[in-house]
Amino acid sequence: MPSETQSAVKYYVGVDVGSGSVRAALVDGLGTVVAHAEQPIQVWEPRADHYEQSSADIWAACCSVTKEVVRGVDASQIRGLGFDATCSLVVVDKQFQPLAVNSEGQNHRNVIMWMDHRAASQVQRINATQHRVLNYVGGAMSVEMQPPKLLWIKENLPKSWEKVGYFFDLPDFLSWKATGVTARSLCTVVCKWTYTSDRGWDDTFWKMIGLEDLVKDKYEKIGNHVLSPGEAVGEGLTPGAAKELGLPEGIAVAASLIDAHAGGLGVIGADVKGHNLPCEKQPITSRVAMICGTSSCHMGVSERPIFVPGVWGPYFSAMVPGLWLNEGGQSATGKLIDHVVRGHVAFPELEAKAAASAHSIYTYLNSHLDLIKKSLPVGFLTVDLHVWPDFHGNRSPLTDLTLKGMVVGLTLSRGLDELALIYLATVQAIALGTRHILEVMQAAGHDISTLFLCGGLSKNPLFVQMHADITGKPVVLSKEVESVLVGAAILGACASGDFASIQEAMAKMGKIGRVVQPNHEHKRFYDKKYQVFLKLVEHQREYRSIMNSL
Repeated sequence: MPSETQSAVKYYVGVDVGSGSVRAALVDGLGTVVAHAEQPIQVWEPRADHYEQSSADIWAACCSVTKEVVRGVDASQIRGLGFDATCSLVVVDKQFQPLAVNSEGQNHRNVIMWMDHRAASQVQRINATQHRVLNYVGGAMSVEMQPPKLLWIKENLPKSWEKVGYFFDLPDFLSWKATGVTARSLCTVVCKWTYTSDRGWDDTFWKMIGLEDLVKDKYEKIGNHVLSPGEAVGEGLTPGAAKELGLPEGIAVAASLIDAHAGGLGVIGADVKGHNLPCEKQPITSRVAMICGTSSCHMGVSERPIFVPGVWGPYFSAMVPGLWLNEGGQSATGKLIDHVVRGHVAFPELEAKAAASAHSIYTYLNSHLDLIKKSLPVGFLTVDLHVWPDFHGNRSPLTDLTLKGMVVGLTLSRGLDELALIYLATVQAIALGTRHILEVMQAAGHDISTLFLCGGLSKNPLFVQMHADITGKPVVLSKEVESVLVGAAILGACASGDFASIQEAMAKMGKIGRVVQPNHEHKRFYDKKYQVFLKLVEHQREYRSIMNSL
């Protein structure tokens, strides 16, 4: 904790709500994380592709971790609060009480998670309209966005639909809880709800898809007051919220961000001087921030709107004010690696050996790969083993949620060596998917030279090196591992007025830690792996076409 000699230091609190936990950090004006806390939150999976949470459980966790990180700190030094969260859908009634998003009528389960795919048929119908708003989501809406989920609720839960007072994106729900103001962030409504910064809501879209009731009340249920990320919300922290969070009443609360976008803020604007990077003498538009956790997001900015097939956006000022944002993504990355590793028959052996060596399972797997590689580079071990990673559908650039995962090259072997190899092939497949997204973005007009990684998977050196080698681009890791929390704190810093702009705060609070260069001697091998990667989806579509002809 800060010492008494640091009494003049200004602090900002960042709160990040991820898929499985809530984290908070106390961050100073130089972007240093002074204190950090984390608490798990509950996820319900009542049936396949249904994922639900509780807004009360989430808020309670926010309060717990925030109290922990500010314990012992002079309240006068805490200047601002920023939230980020997954783009999950929160449903409350007219008195702001939780409303069930399930047929069981369990009102406490009032959040449809971002990764919930229950609205598959609804999103197909929405995309069939070919409405002009779809041009701003890569040509096709994702099942992970909010309009198909709203339509699902209307069609499947009519009693809940009748009682609804407000639908919030989770980041906006948190700023409401803190301030009592129902304003929405430009980030959430633009990226997940079809709002545009110049035209606002498009009445014709909502009427065309059967949600005309949202138009009738002038969009009060989904937001008719929109603020830019980092803008101060209302009069700041309410007395009730201040007591719950352990923070001073009235401190600035910022309009929020989606978690991936907060990660982008935390890394993409960092000063790179002296690191011999190609982006040093190039504009920020030469960078892509990759936020990799349960899923992965690829955030690229541009000075003019670039329409990229299969990649979300362009969204104006959704992350960095004044710049257009394109957002690629992979629906399951960290979740996929866990699924593959923990589902393998040799996992109990791995777990026992990792525990005995006092290492995480992934540190142990990386070491085991070094043991079995012999004279080969580690990556070359998968010359006969290939994975297509879309076990939860493809978000970008193919926008096909019906795609399935594939593994080619299995044998009858069941030991730890085989587990290590399938783990390696899965990590490579995720990196190959990133290369696929980057190539589509570059073909559309982006000029990308450097990747900036943050999130849980960026702590895995194998994951990082594979992304450098397979994309052929240097990878920058931030000094602070918790870049998403730094991004949330940047919002609070801007809302406090201590920085003139988001860009100024990004440059001062984002710091580079390490640079991982690609091994260009491995380029030919990964070019061949990429050819195989693209063939896998061709074959999947071919055999599906054959079976669909029955």
